[in-house]
Amino acid sequence: MRRKEIFAGGKRGEEPKKTNRKSIKPGTIMDIATTNVVTIPPTSTVMAAVKSMVTYSFRRLPIADPGTKRLEGIITATDIINFFGGGSKHRIVEDRYGNNLLAAVNEEVREIMEREVISIEFTESLEDGLDVILKKGVGGCPIIDRDDRVVGMVTERDYLAYLAESNLTGEVSKYMTRGVITAKPETSIEDAMKTMISRKIRRLPVIKDGVLVGLITSSTLVRFFSGEAFRSLITGDASDILEKPISSILANGNVLEYKEPLAFPPDANISEVARRMIDVNHGAALIVSDGRLEGIITERDIVRFLYKVRK
Repeated sequence: MRRKEIFAGGKRGEEPKKTNRKSIKPGTIMDIATTNVVTIPPTSTVMAAVKSMVTYSFRRLPIADPGTKRLEGIITATDIINFFGGGSKHRIVEDRYGNNLLAAVNEEVREIMEREVISIEFTESLEDGLDVILKKGVGGCPIIDRDDRVVGMVTERDYLAYLAESNLTGEVSKYMTRGVITAKPETSIEDAMKTMISRKIRRLPVIKDGVLVGLITSSTLVRFFSGEAFRSLITGDASDILEKPISSILANGNVLEYKEPLAFPPDANISEVARRMIDVNHGAALIVSDGRLEGIITERDIVRFLYKVRK
């Protein structure tokens, strides 16, 4: 089995810590983890992975051996965007399939999955798990047992829901990220995806004449490539899709993750924003004044702050 990058309260590259604990105890990471985890084998096709993400509303899927159930890799919405045109993984489409997207979607997922998986042992504490997520900048981690089998998944959203009961006061403008990377409606789908991959962002607000008109997310793009995108294929060539403007996605209510982006004024109370993000299952809120984008605040921003407050 390939060596994985495992974090279990130790240093990078260490093997999982040995423990005498024989069962899951209250206060461990399993208290907030999702245990009905969907895994797929490395021989699944890229399109099968995309369909699973859409069906279960997941941004990441652990890749596990179908026999042993041991973790072998992970594929995320970012990897899907990279493959369809946002980054270096698109070379598989170009070089192996002559840019024929209809053929390329049958490529096995092991060709684009991440093999060095950041994972957490099931007996670790909530604090250790969050420390991993924040320090490594990942949206979530598979949880494994002592045999490397996937037994759960924990995400930023799980931690947001868990920590949101903490007292958090002040205007959202004090917590938001300013200088947001944006796109225009006429920006091509390819350029939008390349921006998201190169800048390592999952959300791209769309601005026209200084006014917010929509939001493209990694999940929106995965939904788009789960089927709707292929209605635009004429020759089978990826450029039939990639050269279209992102306004064509914004106009398609069938693929938008959020038909109406969550927006607040800069003086909104941060606790109200956090509760609303949880209630409507949004990963971020846009901060808007007179229709103009002032900033963005994400699950990670709020979780990071709440974690510092609790320490």
